[in-house]
Amino acid sequence: MRQMTVAAMAAIAVLAASAGLAGCASSTTSTSNSATAPAAGGGSSAAASCSNAAIQGQLYAKGMLTVATDKPVYPPWFVNNKPANGQGYESAVAYAVAAQLGFSKSQVTWAYEPFNSSYAPGPKKFDFDVNEISYSAQRAQVVTFSDSYYDVQQALVALKNSPIVTKHSPADLKSYVFGDQVGTTSLQFINSQIQPSQTPKVFETLNDVKQALQTKQIAALVTDTPTAEFITTEIPGSVVVAQFPSTGEHYGLLFAKGNKLVTCVNKALATLKGNGTLAKLTAQYLKDFTSVPTIQP
Repeated sequence: MRQMTVAAMAAIAVLAASAGLAGCASSTTSTSNSATAPAAGGGSSAAASCSNAAIQGQLYAKGMLTVATDKPVYPPWFVNNKPANGQGYESAVAYAVAAQLGFSKSQVTWAYEPFNSSYAPGPKKFDFDVNEISYSAQRAQVVTFSDSYYDVQQALVALKNSPIVTKHSPADLKSYVFGDQVGTTSLQFINSQIQPSQTPKVFETLNDVKQALQTKQIAALVTDTPTAEFITTEIPGSVVVAQFPSTGEHYGLLFAKGNKLVTCVNKALATLKGNGTLAKLTAQYLKDFTSVPTIQP
């Protein structure tokens, strides 16, 4: 759901044009461009290829796993604005991946990377970035994404006394004024999926969007469900109205284009899914959103 700046979009557009690409795909594309993980049954050679010793030559800083994120960071993805404390879903996932790659907690270092520059073309000063970055075919032209570490559903946030709380069928939604942060997949969702009759209001930051909701400049905003739940703790009298059916949108760990480390990270994520670690962390930090009603098409 996170923001893409005009500069970043322009850089991607230039690259796409030079490659002869016709337009850019929807941000809800579900197929990752990450490198293919070694096939099952590859034997000891496949296992050795992702050993800590074997991946040292692929690291930004030898002996350390460098993980990037923005500043500040917020719940439920991080806790107390401290990525290195291992608390919050994304911090915990980063350390769980690191452990699978053979790194101790002291061998993980955190780097500051503004969200807007994380998916810009060029070299990166980190091994991977974790910052609620939705995979999209457009972004994947210039960076590489891991497989999903969290599948995203968009949700609707409004004030409790707003008509949209009780009248939000797909047909009803077209009549409201929405607002969202510039360049986000949530704004794209409003335009492509809700298709309101009035052009959504666009704001520079999520804080601006929240202020617009509080002052009734907009009827509702759209964001991923965990963030929507957090927003309702910040805006008095607000509520998560409902969530939308999944479009296949998901968050991926972001790497420099072509970084081979993604193969081993995907193996780590597969293990964490298989052994229940991701499910446990989801339950711990992101709660069960099955109680949030889903808007039916």
